[in-house]
Amino acid sequence: MAKLYELKTFISDTGNLTVFENVIPGTIQRVFYIYGAGQNPRAGHRHHRTWNALVCLNGSCQVYNHNGYVENTYFLDNPTKCLVLEPEDWHIMDNFSSDAILLVISNALYDKDDYIYEPYPNSRRLNEPELVNAR
Repeated sequence: MAKLYELKTFISDTGNLTVFENVIPGTIQRVFYIYGAGQNPRAGHRHHRTWNALVCLNGSCQVYNHNGYVENTYFLDNPTKCLVLEPEDWHIMDNFSSDAILLVISNALYDKDDYIYEPYPNSRRLNEPELVNAR
């Protein structure tokens, strides 16, 4: 099940330092960021094995999550917030502000066979076909 963390942050007159450590299992294998997405949905999948941590470094975005049992929508609007997605968490990121930069940290390299694109059948977002195939 997805979990929202508050990352350890040190604030001083010379700037803020936010630390990302001990958040996802394993070793960090892949880091990427999404920007310029506007209102377009991204993702629309879950994984067999991969864990991901999402941090909106600038601006804001929304993350819909469904693990087969529980559905939640998270609003990421501060670089100290970190949403950790477990492999079973089918998710969609959308409603990006114009200045949003969403950092994604993963414990696995990209593997097309690790992706599951079909949403859970009891998803409330299942009736939004433009989101079902969002990638």
